[in-house]
Amino acid sequence: MTLHFVRRHFARDLGIDLGTANSLVYERGRGVVLREPSVVAVKNGPTKEILAIGEEARQMIGRTPGDIEAIRPLNAGVIGDFNITREMIRYLI
Repeated sequence: MTLHFVRRHFARDLGIDLGTANSLVYERGRGVVLREPSVVAVKNGPTKEILAIGEEARQMIGRTPGDIEAIRPLNAGVIGDFNITREMIRYLI
């Protein structure tokens, strides 16, 4: 298999808009394929275990016990928590 064959048959051209309120994924030829709130629910502690991302995490805002926090990893267009943002991107794609 050549690299050209792999790219043509298995690669997708994606655009990601990481917004403070919502994140969108655009796929060439299909348009916006995913729109999720830019929210991540984490369990407080040294590892910050991710419990939910997107709409599920948004629904947890104000309804979580003390050891769980729903956060927005992007603030005013700036990444506030690199590791959490990286995991959010992995979820989106």
